[in-house]
Amino acid sequence: MDLTGTMEEKNNELFIGGIGVKTLKEKYGTPLQIIDQKALKEKISCFKDNFQVDGLDCRVVYASKAFLNKYMVQLVKSLGLHIDAVSGGELYTILASGMPAERIYFHGNNKLASEIREALEAGVGTYVVDSIADYQHLSEVAAEAGQRIRLLLRVNPGIAAETHQYIQTTTEDSKFGMSMTDSRIEGLIQDMLADPQVDLAGFHCHIGSQVLKGNFFFEEAESVISFAKKMSENYGMKVQELNLGGGFGVYYAEGDQPFDYASFLSDYAKYIKTEAAKQGLSELQAISIEPGRSLINASGSTLYTVGQVKVTKAGLPFIFVDGGMSDNIRPALYQAEYEAVLANRLKDPVQATYRVGGKLCESGDVLLKAAALPEAEAGDLLLMPNTGAYTYSMSSNYNRMGRPAVVFVEDGKDRLAVKRETYADMMRNDLSYEMDE
Repeated sequence: MDLTGTMEEKNNELFIGGIGVKTLKEKYGTPLQIIDQKALKEKISCFKDNFQVDGLDCRVVYASKAFLNKYMVQLVKSLGLHIDAVSGGELYTILASGMPAERIYFHGNNKLASEIREALEAGVGTYVVDSIADYQHLSEVAAEAGQRIRLLLRVNPGIAAETHQYIQTTTEDSKFGMSMTDSRIEGLIQDMLADPQVDLAGFHCHIGSQVLKGNFFFEEAESVISFAKKMSENYGMKVQELNLGGGFGVYYAEGDQPFDYASFLSDYAKYIKTEAAKQGLSELQAISIEPGRSLINASGSTLYTVGQVKVTKAGLPFIFVDGGMSDNIRPALYQAEYEAVLANRLKDPVQATYRVGGKLCESGDVLLKAAALPEAEAGDLLLMPNTGAYTYSMSSNYNRMGRPAVVFVEDGKDRLAVKRETYADMMRNDLSYEMDE
């Protein structure tokens, strides 16, 4: 494992943000999500500084599903990002954390009337329409509230990016958006343009997650711009914004080769502007992207304490840690691969290859299928890097496991962002059984 961000070795121990893992374990316990705040801010600056082109409002919209809590919202707000939401719960968290409502993009393939009303009441800036039914529902609720809302229509150009099938989002039978070849889409656009309740401001697209080849994004941009030009010519639509989504790939383990963000983003913004000008989209005012994983993943690590070591009759020996699929479901769900180190014995020589298993009652609760490590002992601290995205967001209370604490570290200071979930926390909504007399 390569040391990234502010990681450094001191006396055989891993330090992040100037703080040793032993200190963090002693203060906060394990499992523990550690966010390298300096590295995170530098990555956000990389996106903001490079996704820029003269003459257009270039927006970086944080995809909140990657990791969301009050601390994170306030951090991205302070750094000038926009943010998205796909549920009432995400919207509530974002608004309660002080993010200006006009900087929110409200997504979702099945927006509830209650969620739309909450968004309308708050003054959310942009709604992303997923389907004909979603548009009709949005328009009806907006009419009831007497408000006019700004919309982007999510379209699918049919580009099958090379990624896991569960996170491809723009195929012809995708759960999300409408295919640009769907015979109904032009009728929908005409209805939206004629609707006094809505301002159809442009289009949104997202081709998938963990895409490691930049050419797919250029293909996406060219396809959506061509479609936008056609709608402009055919129906007089004034295309004000193009949101090209996110999905920029990251490093998890050997074999992952993400492209250089800085040069890609600069070239990408210039390409979108040039292609839009070539197609004659003179009304275009803003272009936006929605990175989530690529902003925070490399900044996050998960720290565990090793418990038992088990040698089975066949296969690699197991290291069991005090967490598992309850705090990181991705290996079981997506066959995601990671790396690991013994963070309290960073320079000790490798002695064996282990499987790393969690303590959940599932055979699939394996965090790493093969990890080359020093001879592991109970009490060692095992750290998995590159776990900043989706791990905490997708965590659960399976087997009544409490969700871990989350701490941000920078320049020798640690800031607790999420408290460890206690047994009492897990029972807070439970009600007692009462026998009928």
